[in-house]
Amino acid sequence: MEKIINEIYNEVKRRCMLPSNAYGIGAWDHHIELVYKIAIDICDEYRADYEIVALAALLHDIASVTNKDFTENHHIIGANIADELLKQFELDSNKIELVKKCILNHRGSVLKNKTTPEEICIADSDAMAHFYSIPSLFRMVYVEKGLSIDEGANFVLEKLMRSYNKLSNKGKQIIEPQYEAAKILLLKK
Repeated sequence: MEKIINEIYNEVKRRCMLPSNAYGIGAWDHHIELVYKIAIDICDEYRADYEIVALAALLHDIASVTNKDFTENHHIIGANIADELLKQFELDSNKIELVKKCILNHRGSVLKNKTTPEEICIADSDAMAHFYSIPSLFRMVYVEKGLSIDEGANFVLEKLMRSYNKLSNKGKQIIEPQYEAAKILLLKK
C-alpha cells in the first residue's frame, strides 16, 4: 500500500507543478501536502485507517489543481478522479469508496454528515491546514484580492473563525492554541 500512496503523492504533486494549475505550486506546498501531513499525524487519534486517510488527504483537492473550472464542485469531481486513479492500482473497492466519501465530505462550505473517523479526520485536517498556512492566506488577500491591510486581516480572521467552527470537537481541541494565537495577532485593539 505504501507504493500506491507514494505514486498518488507524486501524481498530485506533478499536477500541482503543471502550468495549467491556476493555483500554482503553492497549492501543494501550502495546502495539499500540509493537509496530508496533518492527517497522517492525527489519524491514530481519530482511530482512522491510515491508508484511507493518506490517500484521501492527497486527493482531496485534485480536481481544483487539475482544472480551475472544477473548483466549485471539486469535491464531486475529485471523488470521480480519485476513483479513476485508484482503480488503476486495483485497490479494494471498499477502500476506494471510503476515500471517495472522504473527498465528497471534506468541504467546510458544503456541510454533510460525516459518519466515519476517516471523513472527520480529512475534513478536520483540511480546516486545520489554514492555521498552519496563514502566510498563504495573507498572500491571497493582499496580492490576489488586493485588499487593504484592515480588510485583509478581517478576511483572514473570518476565514479562520469559519474553519475553527467547522471542526469536530477533537479538531477544536487540537488547533485551539493556534486559533487563539491567530485571534491575538489579527484582532485590532
